[in-house]
Amino acid sequence: MPAAKRTNRRAQILQALAGMLETSPGQRITTAKLAEKVGVSEAALYRHFPSKARMFEGLIEFIEETLFSRINKIMNEEKDSAARCQLILHLILGFAEKNPGITRILNGDALMGEQERLRLRIAKLFERLETQLKQVLRERRLREGKDLAADEGLIANTLICFTDGRINQFIRSGFQRKPTEHFNEQWACFKQSFFL
Repeated sequence: MPAAKRTNRRAQILQALAGMLETSPGQRITTAKLAEKVGVSEAALYRHFPSKARMFEGLIEFIEETLFSRINKIMNEEKDSAARCQLILHLILGFAEKNPGITRILNGDALMGEQERLRLRIAKLFERLETQLKQVLRERRLREGKDLAADEGLIANTLICFTDGRINQFIRSGFQRKPTEHFNEQWACFKQSFFL
C-alpha cells in the first residue's frame, strides 16, 4: 500500500475513533465497532495499528503535537507573562471544546479499562502543561521584574486545576457547557488575584 494511502487510512481510523468517543460516552469502544465505522475489517485496523492502545496513543500524540506546537508559538509571539498564561489556558480549553471526543481522553474517561501507560501519558501531559505555566510565571519575576501574589508553583497548579475542572464539566454536561464559556470573566478574576 502506498505511504500516502496508508497515512490517510491511519488518519481516517483515528478520526473515527475520536468521533465514536464523542457519540458513545460511557461505552467501551471495541475494534469490531471501530472497524465497522471505518468500513474495513478488524484485520485491516491491525495492519495500521498493532493494538487499540496504539490507536489511543495516536490520538494522544495528536493532542501533544497540537497543544505544544501552539504553546511554542504563544511563547515566541507574546512576551507578557499574564497574557501568555491566558492564551495557554484558552488554547487548552478551546482545543477541548473543538474536539469533544478527544476531550474524553484528556480526562481519562475514555482510557478506563485500557492500558495503564495511556493514563500515565495523559497525567504526564498535564504535568508538562503545569510546568510550562510555572516557567512562564517564574520568567515574570526574572524578565519583567514583577511579583506574583503567591508562589508560581501554587498559581500554576491552580490554573491547571481550573482547566481540568472545565474539561470535566464539559464532559459531565454531555458537551453542553462549553469550556470557554465565561473564560474572559474568569481570567479577569485570576489576573486580579495573582498578577500584582
